[in-house]
Amino acid sequence: MIKVILIGHLGRDPEMSYTPSGVAVTKFSLAINRITKSASGEKQTETDWYNIVAWRQQAEVCNSYLRKGSKVYIEGRLAQRKYVDRNNVERVSLDVTVVDMELLTPKDSQSQGTPGFVGGSVDDLGDLEDHPF
Repeated sequence: MIKVILIGHLGRDPEMSYTPSGVAVTKFSLAINRITKSASGEKQTETDWYNIVAWRQQAEVCNSYLRKGSKVYIEGRLAQRKYVDRNNVERVSLDVTVVDMELLTPKDSQSQGTPGFVGGSVDDLGDLEDHPF
């Protein structure tokens, strides 16, 4: 098992569904920014995106409390998934299966409908609609 710890912002609202046997599953994308320097020395922000999957009670909690822009701590494990894309090409994806999740967005920010970003520098994701998931 490969343990993964991530802190980032949700790129979209969680999507919950149920397996045919009635097990809850929630999926969402998580964006994590990092600051790098270009060859000329200018600071630039790069964003990495991760597919997150939560199961059972954890899926229900994620669906109830997380929203697009929420800042969260995710602890999980890597899971490989195979799928066939639109062009009938078999692909492999790495997902993070949630073991533990903690909401880092202040409660007052959630109730006001703001995304809960702090400061606006490293946590500023820009237009979240442009992410690849």
